[in-house]
Amino acid sequence: MSRKQLLISTALIALVAVVLLVIPDQPKASYHANKGYVFGTYYAIQYESVSDLHDSIKEAFAAFDGSMSMFNPQSTISRINAGADSVVDDCFVQMYRTAVDVNRLSDGAFDITVAPLVNLWGFGLKNRAHVTQEQVDSLLPHVGMHKIELQAVYLHKYDPCVQIDAGAIAKGQSCDVIAALLQRNGCANYLVDIGGEVVAKGKNSQGKPWRIGITRPIDDASGTTNEVQNVIETTDIALATSGNYRNFYYDGEQKRSHTIDPRTGYPVQHSLLSATVRSNSCMRADALATACMVLGEEDALLMIEADSLSACYLIMAEPNAEDSTALRIVTSSRW
Repeated sequence: MSRKQLLISTALIALVAVVLLVIPDQPKASYHANKGYVFGTYYAIQYESVSDLHDSIKEAFAAFDGSMSMFNPQSTISRINAGADSVVDDCFVQMYRTAVDVNRLSDGAFDITVAPLVNLWGFGLKNRAHVTQEQVDSLLPHVGMHKIELQAVYLHKYDPCVQIDAGAIAKGQSCDVIAALLQRNGCANYLVDIGGEVVAKGKNSQGKPWRIGITRPIDDASGTTNEVQNVIETTDIALATSGNYRNFYYDGEQKRSHTIDPRTGYPVQHSLLSATVRSNSCMRADALATACMVLGEEDALLMIEADSLSACYLIMAEPNAEDSTALRIVTSSRW
């Protein structure tokens, strides 16, 4: 090597050394846990990231509330319920398309135009009161997905009295929204849990599959009982559960659950206590789980078996003279 080459090599080595000293250490990804209260329920989000994303998550929650909340008077849904044709946003469009699909799959058991009936039975914007058949009959003509239609960026009402309640699909959709936010920020490992609806991907902080519990359906209006019926270990899943063991009240001796059958106008009454559905999105899983609760065991299984994207885990009350809390588990073939 000539003296000139030696000097050039030495200079390059010195330059590399200087650059390495100047460039700061790159931040390393670590697991973060964000918790809080949103949409009337809790959220618990775990994810691996180089930075804490809680502020971005809360901003996403606020934007979602501005679209889907019945309790926000400025939301897209509130504007629709207050008037006639309304301009809608992308969030609403995604919800609407899934709602139409699940309405078709469930033969009308899932229907976002059920809002007047939900309110009548005291599970929406109105207080609880004794409900008569005449009241139910007066509202049923204003319920039905065929009474609304998405036309470009407008939702058209064929019946101006139609009201929308996305409560049976929005919580699952919010999980998808946060999961998408995490994905955009480079997170490959995360678990989003919003009120029991879950989207999970990758692995937990121990490098193992995420463990997701299915709650044992014990009547508990306080929402404080969380006995686990089963645990799923998974790396990739969108899961939602619907049940009548928490949001209910008694009208005399009659138990009134929050799951309203949009076809009859009445709270459902059957042995199916909870339905957990796995699907390609948490939004779809949420809607299907509600449809299962409306349909009951046999029709729910038929619906899920007809949907190649989904699977279900159903828990039924099992009449037993010796044990009034006996349960029976039924799963679809793809579970």
